[in-house]
Amino acid sequence: MKLVVASDEKTPLNDYVISYLKSLGHELVLKGDLDSPNGKWADISMDAAELVTSSQVDMGIIFCWSGTGACMSANKVKGARAALCISPQIAGLARKWNDANILVMGNVNTSNETAKEIIDTWFATSFDEEGLDQAHKLDTI
Repeated sequence: MKLVVASDEKTPLNDYVISYLKSLGHELVLKGDLDSPNGKWADISMDAAELVTSSQVDMGIIFCWSGTGACMSANKVKGARAALCISPQIAGLARKWNDANILVMGNVNTSNETAKEIIDTWFATSFDEEGLDQAHKLDTI
């Protein structure tokens, strides 16, 4: 799968996620400080979202310090469905019920192990339009 990975600040978490994604065989397009220092978090997030919505990549993974700003900015792009995921369960629900196409994580509070679990759940879960009526049951993943 071809993915855009973007961050406004290069962190050890970003390095870990990039390495993990490559080990899974994904082709990566790096943006923001992961490529070369350029731009602000809002612009970097929107640029990454535009790659997703224009089908230049299949999905995106975006980081900023809290994840909140990157998520808000990415969602300004028509067709972007960015979800700030703080746990594997939230990642699964974002894919299953919201058909999210951009995973957002915070650099400040995401451990490498949690990021790995979030990513694994993200890619293992597909959209289930018929399961939307089960949205109130948090244990249905």
